[in-house]
Amino acid sequence: MIVIYHCFGGSHSSVTTAAIHLGLLPRNRLPTAAELLALPYFDGRSRGEEGELKFMGTDVYGNRVYAVGKKNLGSRFEALLYDLAATLGIKRQDILLLNTSPLVNLLMRIGGFTSRRMGLTFLGRPLVVLGTRRAFASLLKLVEQNQHLWMPARALPGTPTRQA
Repeated sequence: MIVIYHCFGGSHSSVTTAAIHLGLLPRNRLPTAAELLALPYFDGRSRGEEGELKFMGTDVYGNRVYAVGKKNLGSRFEALLYDLAATLGIKRQDILLLNTSPLVNLLMRIGGFTSRRMGLTFLGRPLVVLGTRRAFASLLKLVEQNQHLWMPARALPGTPTRQA
């Protein structure tokens, strides 16, 4: 399966959520600022890179995980990707698109705009890190609520296992 986390800019919420999915961030505590800043692509995309799928890694089940910014495409973004996948012969059930935009808070918006759009990373980055830490529980919840979609049935809690 291909799992794509998407948000406006593709630099913060989608990257953080993809990192949670992949186990690059802890699930049992808030990540530190250093842990967030060490993530690939976190607060690192340049203007004009929206729409570029960034490969974040492969999870333990073999799913390829990506993060992407969609700017103002909204729900049209998902329609575009599903149509493109169908054209390429990829089944819809082999792609999972998860929108992280509703989980972005005001600190993340102001910090992201200041850092990425205005280029003032010394002002924006601390704000976006603080905002991301405040949104972390919601981002984690998104991953946990959807993990049944990419986990094989035998790995789901409550699924009987065969005894030899």
